Amino acid sequence: MVEYALILALVALIVIVALIATGGQMINVYSNIVQTMCLYHVGC
Repeated sequence: MVEYALILALVALIVIVALIATGGQMINVYSNIVQTMCLYHVGC
């Protein structure tokens, strides 16, 4: 059971590091999607 907890903690750490590393790019992608949706008056 301890092994599963360690694996889960490691996976969570990797996900957090990946989100921090690509955070700026993800914000830009989200911004572009919102702008495009507003351009076509969808969900804006």
